[in-house]
Amino acid sequence: MKRTTTIPTPPPDAAHVLVPADAQAGHACADDRNFVTALARGMELLRAFGPQDDYLGNAELSRRTGIPRPTVSRLTYTLATLGYLTYIEATEKYRLGQGAMVLGHRYVGGAGIREIAQPLMQSLAFASDCTVALAMPDRHAMVYLESCQPRGALVIRLAPGARLPMATSAIGRAWLAGLDADHREAALAELARHYGSRWPAVRTGIDRALRDYARRGFCVAHAEWDRTVSGAAAPLRLAGSSEVLALNIGGAATRLSPEILESNLGPRIRELAETLQARLWQPGGARATARFASAQPDPDTHTHASNA
Repeated sequence: MKRTTTIPTPPPDAAHVLVPADAQAGHACADDRNFVTALARGMELLRAFGPQDDYLGNAELSRRTGIPRPTVSRLTYTLATLGYLTYIEATEKYRLGQGAMVLGHRYVGGAGIREIAQPLMQSLAFASDCTVALAMPDRHAMVYLESCQPRGALVIRLAPGARLPMATSAIGRAWLAGLDADHREAALAELARHYGSRWPAVRTGIDRALRDYARRGFCVAHAEWDRTVSGAAAPLRLAGSSEVLALNIGGAATRLSPEILESNLGPRIRELAETLQARLWQPGGARATARFASAQPDPDTHTHASNA
């Protein structure tokens, strides 16, 4: 009988703290004539909905974003009119609307990620008896775009939309490793502001992961962001753009020792990232075609990571 390990939601300060839109935009934007503050504030309201939030009212949205409540009321009315929020009259609260979901699906589908990445990710999940996921950054967190589960006896359920802390998870550190030097320094500066006095200890783990990536092409985290979870990860750079995503493979820390992460799972996730990087986009930024989707390894031909 399959057992499911429930991973607790990361603490808010580790994954999903919202600050006022004006502050998040940075001081440089205050003098930028092309920057539309009202639009930025509207996007902050959409970001305020976490994976566990079905409905939020104007008061809670104001508290989370730091935007004055009268302004929130006008913004939520506008977003609901446009279909990005849905107003529930009985509770006087809002939930994300179809417009917001359509944008997410268009992003994933437009890059060719789902058709090409998902079959190969699922094959690796079956072969390794581990969860394999693809994520993108959002502030101080990594958000799962796709998550593929194994058939094994111990499953960690982290579905698309799940958030992991960027600084202490393998997938977040891999994303940082995949950035060019200027973008990485900017991301690290933002994380330093976020963590405050805790930053020196957090930075130590990131620096170790960056050295590991330079040497081996992947990062590992053993029982760090959550003491029950271990994983290995690698960045996925999209050719023809500056965009970087990240892939990870992981499971229960009791089963996945540092040795398994480093000798088995790390090389596997690095190889998957290299394969997808070549297949997702053609030179010049043109999207790869479905001919790559059929090039899937047979999951039954691989050994399980637990047997490594």
